[in-house]
Amino acid sequence: MPGEQSASLRSGSNLMLRRGASACCMATLVLITVTIPGQEKPLATSAPAYGLAERQLPPPSQGLLNDCLRTQSETFGDWDLGGQVRVRYEIKENGGIYPNFDFRRAGVDNDNAYLLLREKLHLGYAPCSWFGLFAEGRDNSAIGDERHPSPDADQVDLYQAFIRVGDPKQFPLTAKIGRQELIYGDERLVGNADWNNVPRSFDAAKLRFENPNLWVDAFAGLVVVPVPHQFNEDNNHDWFSGIYASSSTLVPWQETQLYFLSRNASTKAVGAVSGSLYPLPSARDIETAGARVKSLPGQWNGWDYTAELAGQFGSINVAVPGAGRRRVDQEALAAAVTGGYTWATAPFTPRLGLEYDFASGDHDPRDGQSGTFENLFPTNHKVYGYMDFFSWRNMHDLRLTASLRPAKPLLVTLDYHVFWLADTHDYFYPIAGAGRSASSSYGRNPQFNSFVGSELDLEAIYTPAPWITLRAGYGHFFVGDYVQSSLASVGGSRDADWLYLQTTFTF
Repeated sequence: MPGEQSASLRSGSNLMLRRGASACCMATLVLITVTIPGQEKPLATSAPAYGLAERQLPPPSQGLLNDCLRTQSETFGDWDLGGQVRVRYEIKENGGIYPNFDFRRAGVDNDNAYLLLREKLHLGYAPCSWFGLFAEGRDNSAIGDERHPSPDADQVDLYQAFIRVGDPKQFPLTAKIGRQELIYGDERLVGNADWNNVPRSFDAAKLRFENPNLWVDAFAGLVVVPVPHQFNEDNNHDWFSGIYASSSTLVPWQETQLYFLSRNASTKAVGAVSGSLYPLPSARDIETAGARVKSLPGQWNGWDYTAELAGQFGSINVAVPGAGRRRVDQEALAAAVTGGYTWATAPFTPRLGLEYDFASGDHDPRDGQSGTFENLFPTNHKVYGYMDFFSWRNMHDLRLTASLRPAKPLLVTLDYHVFWLADTHDYFYPIAGAGRSASSSYGRNPQFNSFVGSELDLEAIYTPAPWITLRAGYGHFFVGDYVQSSLASVGGSRDADWLYLQTTFTF
């Protein structure tokens, strides 16, 4: 089942909580202060009727604030109150100011360092198992960012607000209607882009059929467009709909998923929202059909695998050299394959893995067809390099990955990516928007070598308690022949570096 992350409404509820549960919150603060990171609570014991004492796990936490309030009164059992505060500091050298993150050696200001703050607060109410309300607000700010406007700054706004109807334990059909996240698979095509300081949501309606063997979602909605200092509205000329099905019993040792996704944007979509932090789409009617499989934990004696294949058809409005913009047929393909092995009983639980990602490019911009794969609404960051130079468009990516767990709450990963363009007749695409064009010294360069470069990423994630996560990472991008050739006429190129520190507190 796809993850449905939550987090929160920024409002006057802080005052309510201070008055209504001051003693509860004080107890929570004391608990946070005296808890030793990584130390587990003692397990409760019970004596069953047959006379053998048996250790039992404590009930799962519902969040610091919910746990605290529900111990004070049963009234809070129907309510869900909580939030999240995330702080991240990033330093980028020669790769930090869009659209100039083009690895130039001289001539542009290409360094950036900034502090990102994100606060969420949510309120939910479920008086019975088959009905619930949920609302969540967020505030996003960037300090010191040289990008103007900063794509990571969007003041107090509504992130989610939906009604949930149905209980799959009683009847297989449920519905969720309103502003919500859509997250499927590895988020290569549909995700909430949670790494971004401003995550993604949709104004959508979703119907789910679910039984013990499978679930099937049918949804339709409009992507919400972030605009600073304005209430965020959806782009009502950019429809996204689909059917997504998943089963863990069709093939007993794997999760098997099939999907059909459709994005339909009219000619008005590109100018529908003024001041958007992200590029708006040109006119298109693109259908994406695909399949994804993923091994289930513990089924392959330490081995794991994932594979995904997606094909696209339809039409899209693109720029044609010498002919302005034209509507052309869309014919594109993308694939991803991963595999790895985990030594579960060895010290530090090491894992080694290999991944290959491919997305087609367009070989001839004048032939009436577009071969550039469109990656819809993805979460790019965790897949194609942490420095966010690539997306699932016109690319080959070979990834070697290794991870260790030196202690139970600490995970350390090391990734090495090698990137090529699938077709040098097409552009080198960033994570969003149009390809890097001649204005940034790139463009369509079929005479160049397709090797763009390689990236080394090191990351550590420390989770001493369920409510706090500390992360740190470093990345280095080694420019390749394609970048060197593209920038030779503007003074040459140099590598890029990136460093980040992040703390997330969930309550």
